[in-house]
Amino acid sequence: MLDYPLKFTPVLKEKIWGGSKLREVLNKDSNSNELGESWEISGVQNDISVVENGALKGSTLNELLEKYKGDFLGEKVYENFGAEFPLLIKYIDAKTELSVQLHPNDELAKKRHNSFGKTEMWYIMQADEGAEINVGFKNTTTKDEYLQRLEKGEITKLLNFEKVEKGDSFFINTGKVHAIGAGVLLAEIQQTSDITYRIYDWDRVDAQGKSRDLHTAEALDAIDFQKKDDFKLEYSKTENESSNIARCEYFTTNYLQIRGKVEKDYSEIDSFVIYMCVSGKAEIETGRNTENIQQGQTVLIPAKNKKVTISSEDVELLEVYIG
Repeated sequence: MLDYPLKFTPVLKEKIWGGSKLREVLNKDSNSNELGESWEISGVQNDISVVENGALKGSTLNELLEKYKGDFLGEKVYENFGAEFPLLIKYIDAKTELSVQLHPNDELAKKRHNSFGKTEMWYIMQADEGAEINVGFKNTTTKDEYLQRLEKGEITKLLNFEKVEKGDSFFINTGKVHAIGAGVLLAEIQQTSDITYRIYDWDRVDAQGKSRDLHTAEALDAIDFQKKDDFKLEYSKTENESSNIARCEYFTTNYLQIRGKVEKDYSEIDSFVIYMCVSGKAEIETGRNTENIQQGQTVLIPAKNKKVTISSEDVELLEVYIG
């Protein structure tokens, strides 16, 4: 039953800052012009992914974990996480800026929310001319200076902004203030957590004239006030080979551009493998079973499948697993 590439029905999220690119560029099934996120694979409570293809169609992610355990996740991954899927996989479209925010680490998230922390990374799929993101502070700051600027509505004067373009990638440690800027379409890989501390929201209000809640007090002991140039990820691009973008205790992400046919052997990786298609299209085969994938789609290869063949005229994939 686990011998084929699994697709899941995306969980689509409207956001005050969302736009139309998830629908128009990534072909998500929605009529909304405020579509902000497509949760491709989610184990978050109340947003559990459901298989949309093959013999397991209709099964939830939690049911697969409970029934297949290490055959699905990988034995070591199952030992560490049990029946909790460790990653949340998304595509995000920011028509306008996301709030300036940060995420707690594992210890604080466990204490306050009984949740994992939220370490994440971004891969820029498309960016409008001049688009930028916020990652961290321009300079090391203090709690007092931060609070003073926040009170005066001048927090942006402390923030570091980076211009972005297709192919750029960024690592967002817990505690680092950050915001996706207007005009950015990206893929996000993160720990399974929906805990966000919002500290500034550009003074915007919703259709009812209400501002979104801020989490000033909660954020104070979670923020990293140090300037750290540890966010921009450099990686090579060698055709038909996996090139590492990010590696941490929570996930490994590789860039994989394929022209022709590539056979992957995951015998040394005791983990499921996820492919996010960030450009082009491909055919993915495990054994005698194949599944097509195109830009904006995601598939999961259960851990028991060690041999995978990918065929394409030209495709760019993010290859994700627990290292």
